[in-house]
Amino acid sequence: QVQLLESGGGLVQAGDSLRLSCAASGSAISRATMAWFRQAPGKERDFVARLSGSGGSADYADSTKGRFTISRDNTKNTVYLQMNSLEPEDTAVYYCAAGRISFRTYQYWGQGTQVTVSS
Repeated sequence: QVQLLESGGGLVQAGDSLRLSCAASGSAISRATMAWFRQAPGKERDFVARLSGSGGSADYADSTKGRFTISRDNTKNTVYLQMNSLEPEDTAVYYCAAGRISFRTYQYWGQGTQVTVSS
């Protein structure tokens, strides 16, 4: 069993940066594909970024490519999402996920962290 705990969310202005962290406990995630999703009010949960277990392969949503970077530190059992040039459209609850089953289906999910970007 894996527990995921996100942190690092907050209220920022457009153009600012934030780094989200996702700490895993209960089991090592060093071989697991990790991902970030987000859900804005009234919308479905959307894919943001994904990183392979080795950290050698990353994918991004078109809306975040070039601004967001997903990374991992397997020694700390932690995955990060560096978000730069934030826009009001990035406002959402951000969720960490582990253990990819399919594009939107993962074995484990965190509780989410709120990111609010003001214009």
